[in-house]
Amino acid sequence: MRVAIVGSGPAGLSAAAHAAALGMSHVLIEKTDHLSDTIFKYQKGKHVMATPANLVLRSDLDFDAGKRETILDTWDRQIEDNKVDVRLNAEVKEISGEAGAFSLKLSTGETIEAEAVVLAIGTQGNPNLLRLPGADLPHVQYQLDDPTEYVDEHITVIGSGDAGIENALGLAADEAQGNVVTILNRSADFARAKGANVKLLEEAEADGRIIVRRETSPSEVRPGELLLDTRDGQEAIRCDRIIARTGSQPPRAFVEGAGIAFTSEDRGAFPQLTPSFETTKNGIHVIGALAGYPLIKHCMNQGYDVIEFLSGNTDLKPADEPILAEKFARLPGRRSVDDWLETFHREIVILQELSPLQIRELMLDSTVHAYERGEIIFTRNDPGSSMFAIAEGSVAVEVKPDDPSVTVPIEQGSIFGEVGLISGRRRGSTVRAAEPTVVIELTRQAALKLLATAPSANRAVNRISIERQLLQLFGSGLTRDDVGELVDAAQVVSVPAGDIVIEEGGDDKDIFIVRRGSMIVEKNLGGHPVFLSYLPAGSYFGEMAVIDGSKRTASVRAAIKSEVVRFPGEAFNALLDAKPDIRARALDDMAGRREINDFVESRKASFGGAVDMYSQTAQFLVDNGLGEATDVLLIDEKLCVGCDNCEKACADSHDGLSRLDREAGRTYAHLHVPTSCRHCEHPHCMADCPPNAIRRGPDGEVFIDDTCIGCGNCQRNCPYGVIRMDARPPKKPGLLSWLLFGAGPGPGEASYAWRKKAAAAEGAERPKVAIKCDMCSGVEGGPACVRSCPTGAAIRVSPERFLSVARMEEAD
Repeated sequence: MRVAIVGSGPAGLSAAAHAAALGMSHVLIEKTDHLSDTIFKYQKGKHVMATPANLVLRSDLDFDAGKRETILDTWDRQIEDNKVDVRLNAEVKEISGEAGAFSLKLSTGETIEAEAVVLAIGTQGNPNLLRLPGADLPHVQYQLDDPTEYVDEHITVIGSGDAGIENALGLAADEAQGNVVTILNRSADFARAKGANVKLLEEAEADGRIIVRRETSPSEVRPGELLLDTRDGQEAIRCDRIIARTGSQPPRAFVEGAGIAFTSEDRGAFPQLTPSFETTKNGIHVIGALAGYPLIKHCMNQGYDVIEFLSGNTDLKPADEPILAEKFARLPGRRSVDDWLETFHREIVILQELSPLQIRELMLDSTVHAYERGEIIFTRNDPGSSMFAIAEGSVAVEVKPDDPSVTVPIEQGSIFGEVGLISGRRRGSTVRAAEPTVVIELTRQAALKLLATAPSANRAVNRISIERQLLQLFGSGLTRDDVGELVDAAQVVSVPAGDIVIEEGGDDKDIFIVRRGSMIVEKNLGGHPVFLSYLPAGSYFGEMAVIDGSKRTASVRAAIKSEVVRFPGEAFNALLDAKPDIRARALDDMAGRREINDFVESRKASFGGAVDMYSQTAQFLVDNGLGEATDVLLIDEKLCVGCDNCEKACADSHDGLSRLDREAGRTYAHLHVPTSCRHCEHPHCMADCPPNAIRRGPDGEVFIDDTCIGCGNCQRNCPYGVIRMDARPPKKPGLLSWLLFGAGPGPGEASYAWRKKAAAAEGAERPKVAIKCDMCSGVEGGPACVRSCPTGAAIRVSPERFLSVARMEEAD
């Protein structure tokens, strides 16, 4: 027999159908009693997408978007009509032999001989199991067959890829079923899912049909309950059933047993493949999901192509060739698509462990650019959340805004722009081409998907970002070689809200950098934790015990769900020994922290008064958003007279709509945190803005520009309720017209009735857009709310400015 095809998913079916059409001797082997087990296991009534829309379908089988049942019926009929040789209920247990003479042992005891083997077995039969306490309880399942079976249950879907989202939508489709459906997403972005599915999920969330828990992961499964790790700490929710859709892994032992090598030891790695799908075992080819291609249309094209290659058509180009050729036409040198793909694979660090097939798929969602020496790639403070990879040449980063001649090079093969990708901030520096340069620009969605699905790429980006954070933290005078040992030993650790990273009195000797989130430093006095300081993202801590060998003098815990980078103390001390200037700087920092410790120790006698009150106040502010804020509005209620000048000034500075609700929010002691934007370090509102209308300004302000389309995603994502959706009102008459003639509504936000009447007079209805505080960016004099306060009750501060021991001294 010429070819044995193992697995009857879309890739295997397409390969078998084309082999039959060419008259090639073949057999299609399937371990179940039906074809296309992957789609067969989709939930009943599921709508199957046919993406990418711009990719031509090559197959002897028909495929278009439609219901699961329709697609399965069509394929069953066409496989029968084309007289494909199918063996059902036959699992391949072992593959042995060499190219031209393979033996496949089946579970039935039969042996099949074939010249070539095509593995199209997919990964769905090897799901990722939950690894947490209680995961073996009976109400945890990994498959959803029929969403209509479940009635009046609290159901939690774990996993926010396409399968998880579609399961959640199916369970919530019929309101009469009475299900309460929750879906958990570990991050703020839905990196693994198709855009259309994400849009449907957000619509269901807006309608109240599905509860979407972002930045949330399961911690423990209990009977009737699920314990969650959220951004702000642990929370328990009712849960009658768990649908776990956390992805799957290749059946590695079986594949490696056939002599096939993988790209790395990572659990999620894929087999090494040539552009013709051949593995490191000559004569065995891999296609479909096992090759890293989850999309049905890609899989079917590969099934067609692999049979063409086996039939001798070595000149066949993939179906995406015209699309990529058009993209690469703007690059210099008139090189072929294959030449450019090989260059990208060979030179770019984050792509080196991807297969050529995966790189092709990535390039469909990316853009390529060519720059001449000195040409600007992006400018400091430009908006942008894409990431760049250097295929040829190098770039220069201007590190001093007032002196463009001071630059830091980034060499060929590396990346830049990752800060905008991770944090959503505006570009921190101007970047120019240092020589003729070719770069790939990965859209935010493409980059996040790459990091989520390719462990090697995620590992490479982590290393680069840690290295740059170290170099930035300790200033000039350090090189990549200087910090190489530290970077090699670094470990990224996720820390749930409230968890302790360093414990007072401990004898450990690691040093940490806050990568995301924020930390609180506390000292135990009289059995009570006393607040010392706040550490925002970018800060480092733990160096005191490392440098002088002492025990930990304070505890450090996460204010919100955070990430820290841990470095072993020995490697850090080795760096300090080699760089005396860095040691001197660290000793200066230590001296400042020692002063804080000494101050607290000296106030032991008065503990329970001012210090105690301040610590509780600090915790209240952290609980109300200061833990991730870069700027927050506070009102001292001892001074506030309730004049509402702050609200009026805010409205008059912003198109007649106030971004502030003075009375709303929470109060502790005399401090009130009104409903106003915190300008978070990692803004939740930026997580899913389709037009990328939410930006961060040079002073840290988070603002919404005029490209807002009014989708409401930011309002739903904000955990503090500080974004409103409203139409910009017509322009009010001036202050003099109001004073002299009573024209218009006067200072502040106009009433709804006036706005509606004035809009009707204009004859055009204005669309709703997202409205939030922008810290009066561009307004002379700074925030209007602060300037208009007659008593000085309103203040805007950063956490590190407010949460300081100086406040203890003032309170004493």
